[in-house]
Amino acid sequence: MDGKHPRTGLGRATVFSRATVFSRIQALGWCVLAAAHLNAADFQHSTAPSSPSSRIAASVESPDLRALLDEILDRNPGIARAEQHAAALAARAPQVSALPDPVAALTLFVLPPETRVGPQRLTVGLQQELPWFGKLSLKEQAALYHAAAARARVEVVRLDLVTEARRSAYELAFLDQQQAIIEAERSTLVRFEQAAQARYAAGTGLQQESIRIQAQITRVDTQLLDLAERRSMLAAGLNRLRDRAVDQGLGSWDLPTLQPQDYPTRDLVVEAMGRRPELAAAEAEISAGQTMIQLAEKNFRPNVTLGLAYTAVQSRRDDAGRINPPEGNGGDVLALTGSVKLPVWRRKLEAGVEEAHATTRAAEAHRDQLAAEIESSIGDLSTRLPLLFQHLSLLEDVLLKQADEALRSAEIAYSTGKLNAVDLLDAEVMLFEVRISAARVRADLAVAVAQLERAVARPTVQPGEPVQPGEPALPDGGVSPGSPTHTHAESPDPSLSEATAGAS
Repeated sequence: MDGKHPRTGLGRATVFSRATVFSRIQALGWCVLAAAHLNAADFQHSTAPSSPSSRIAASVESPDLRALLDEILDRNPGIARAEQHAAALAARAPQVSALPDPVAALTLFVLPPETRVGPQRLTVGLQQELPWFGKLSLKEQAALYHAAAARARVEVVRLDLVTEARRSAYELAFLDQQQAIIEAERSTLVRFEQAAQARYAAGTGLQQESIRIQAQITRVDTQLLDLAERRSMLAAGLNRLRDRAVDQGLGSWDLPTLQPQDYPTRDLVVEAMGRRPELAAAEAEISAGQTMIQLAEKNFRPNVTLGLAYTAVQSRRDDAGRINPPEGNGGDVLALTGSVKLPVWRRKLEAGVEEAHATTRAAEAHRDQLAAEIESSIGDLSTRLPLLFQHLSLLEDVLLKQADEALRSAEIAYSTGKLNAVDLLDAEVMLFEVRISAARVRADLAVAVAQLERAVARPTVQPGEPVQPGEPALPDGGVSPGSPTHTHAESPDPSLSEATAGAS
């Protein structure tokens, strides 16, 4: 096995040679956000309007659908949960980077020990544990990387919700078109039924023809009921995504008008490797694992505890002490203390190092799995979209015209008595099936484009506009400045580079 995708022809090593660095820069960018210890409101603010999900939502044609997507991004409880989880992890960094709390001690001697200079009455002590050099900074870095991964996963949730909502919305638009087509079919059948009744009354037709057409009308009425049920389920699902009552009204939108264009698989795959927040999260988890390896190795070094003790000594009150007081009679004692925590249980420490290595290898395997899934998804979609456009062109440019002409001819032949009702119904059913098939393909096209935009993590380019190879997503949300179809990310800001260097 050469590790290449059968459609893209790209091996993971090839992709990562151009894109892994992009994802690492992106992961470090997420860390800069996490290092600021943002609260929940800051996390929510940082996801809009420049995040991939927001830009994809803003690129939608229909104003009603754009408003729906914005409401989902603003109100969905799943996003709120992910944001709160990321904020909680960001708040962990200042906790793990702080020194352990000092220990204060007070000892009162009920039976005071007698010394040459007098009895000891009490001792006050203060101790501070000092971890080995670098341990606290490594803990902080690991916490920041985990927070960065959680922050990237917020955008994963947002992208998934936008894609799911678009799929349901386009399915809803297809059902509306299908309903309009079926209602038009019903009107045509009613007209046919009236003509059949007139022929039967004139003695030129059979009653069976009218009954057959009435049965077809009943079948159409059943289809309309099924459509109403499916539409209700889809509307309830969209209301659930935006955290509204299931019977809340929705706006109306049509299927988008799409034009055929090139989908260069190789460039899209490389671009996705630099933009996908899943890869940014995976890279952050890998960096966290590598940091934990260093921390586990430093656990072989001892921690030191330093302390200060003050002992109050009372003057001697015995006869000998009063008659001949010793030098330093009643003098208090000030002492410095120190202790070392000895890392002698080597088996435990070695197991910690192995755990950190295994965690890092698992994160790397997850990264490779994500890369393979991205290659496969984009390869499949970039192959399927041109086929869907060809299918739609065949339906609308050829079959629809042929079916319409066949129905017209059948109506003329039926009116002159040269054709029976069965042949007329066959021509009518063929026309409306072609119309529904065309609407179905349009819906499939819209869903496939939405899935491709999810796979690349940006809106697709407009017709006639070239697709450029991907560059790293910026830390402010994973996309570069400019128009929604801009594909090149600008160079990282110098201040960002300094901040990431500090985190490293």
